[in-house]
Amino acid sequence: MAQPEEKSKSRNPWYKRIRQYFKLRSTIYGRVVSIITLVAVVLFVLFNAIFRTVYVNYFNTVLKQNGNNVGAIVEGALYNSMLKNDKSTLHSTLDLINTMPGIEDVNLYDENDNLAYSSFTTEMKYHSNPDCISCHTNLSTMFSRNERSYRIIDAKSDCSMNPNRPGQRHMLIRRPILNELSCYTASCHAHSKNNEVLGSLIIRMPLIELDKALKKSSTQFLVLALLTTVLIVTTLIWFTRKRIKDPLNSLIKASEAVSAGELKTRLQIGPDLLEDMKKVSQAFNNMLDNIDNATNELENWSKQLEYKVQKKSEELSEAQNELINVERIASLGKLSASVAHEINNPLSGILIYTKLIYKQLDNQDLPREKKESMLRQLKLIENETKRCGDIVKGLLDFSRKDQDDFEEKHLHEILRGTYDIMVHHIKIANISFLTDFSAREDLIYCNPGQVKQACVALLVNASEAVSENGEIIMRTLNPDINTVRLEISDNGSGISPEDIPHIFEPFFSTKREARGTGLGLPIVHGIVQNHGAKIEVNSTVGKGTTMAINFPLRKT
Repeated sequence: MAQPEEKSKSRNPWYKRIRQYFKLRSTIYGRVVSIITLVAVVLFVLFNAIFRTVYVNYFNTVLKQNGNNVGAIVEGALYNSMLKNDKSTLHSTLDLINTMPGIEDVNLYDENDNLAYSSFTTEMKYHSNPDCISCHTNLSTMFSRNERSYRIIDAKSDCSMNPNRPGQRHMLIRRPILNELSCYTASCHAHSKNNEVLGSLIIRMPLIELDKALKKSSTQFLVLALLTTVLIVTTLIWFTRKRIKDPLNSLIKASEAVSAGELKTRLQIGPDLLEDMKKVSQAFNNMLDNIDNATNELENWSKQLEYKVQKKSEELSEAQNELINVERIASLGKLSASVAHEINNPLSGILIYTKLIYKQLDNQDLPREKKESMLRQLKLIENETKRCGDIVKGLLDFSRKDQDDFEEKHLHEILRGTYDIMVHHIKIANISFLTDFSAREDLIYCNPGQVKQACVALLVNASEAVSENGEIIMRTLNPDINTVRLEISDNGSGISPEDIPHIFEPFFSTKREARGTGLGLPIVHGIVQNHGAKIEVNSTVGKGTTMAINFPLRKT
């Protein structure tokens, strides 16, 4: 099992390289680099082909020009000796020309292409037979008979004049000797006018120096072209990496960060960024800004919705508690209506007989201490009986829900009457009693007695909550055009937050003394509801309480 693992490990790098290669080709940057490299290779090949074509044409042109010049010089040097048919001078001139640099040899042929004279010797190294017709029966296949022609020979050529020098090239220049007027009219020898070609000169020139120069120039061009191509490709790859790949990588990283939840990610837009990449980056940042704004709006909407749901839940809870209190108060009203009268008659009898016994005992001659004790107990019975009567009276008032006694009345007028009733009681307790009737509109549709009863109950509660040298303020104001607000404020002990939801429940009292019956605020609450008003409580423990009643105004 160890050998397969080793084989898999050795194959992994190649597999990864292949995957990375195809992954690179599948990216924009990889394709751009591939295109740049392919274009550079194509341009390099094209430039090389164009250079070689142009340079070879130029080289051939130079060769022909040099051949023409050499041929003209040779022909001019041999002209007089051929015109005079001076063979010795002709041969000497050919031998002299053969020694010139850049000329391998000069051969003279007659009109039938037979070798007439050659400047080479058999002792020359690297030379073959210059007699062309010994190898080529028809020279017209190699040279034009009547025109100047050129031919470059090497190891692959048909001509084997240099078989012992492989790789070295020569240029053969053939100059036909035409039968001109000076030739066939000369007295030295006779040629027929009809003879067009009298012979030819074949000059062999070595091309080794020119080939070296051509090879050196070609090598230098190839190196220069290769360096230029590499420089251009490197520059383009660097440019594409700097201006395309890096911005694309930044965009990809930013997209991945956004997908991971980092909505604060933004792309940096530099001044050297390409215009297209700037537009893409700006569009990406704008999209993120819009997403961020939409997310913030959704969060705000969620918080607002949560707050509204909580608010509505609290309102529903308050309404439910209100309904429970209303139901309790209604049930209490029904109970009060059926029981109050039954209780009131016995209480009246008890009170009457208590007073009668009190008078009789007061007239009896009894020991003083015993008499005072009995009178004190009878007085206690009388007070408690009156208190029970007050409770029954409150139950009867609480049970009345009719609006037969309702009328339009100014609230300030009712409050002034209430002030006159309570001012003496409050001032005796050494409490400051102030009024501030600032409401401009105070006309309401009400039962004045019930409103006065409610105000008296609130003032009594305030006076009981305030200690000596305290303060009670009764004020009015118009919070809007449809409402007049009555506020009774004190700086007393206040009500704890946990007791506020229960203060309007029947028989609930925060007073620890026996004087509290727990019916004052429920009766006030019933009166307020009977008038279509609303009552509010604002209290802080140790600072005081404000009871506010909002009455609907009566439009005149």
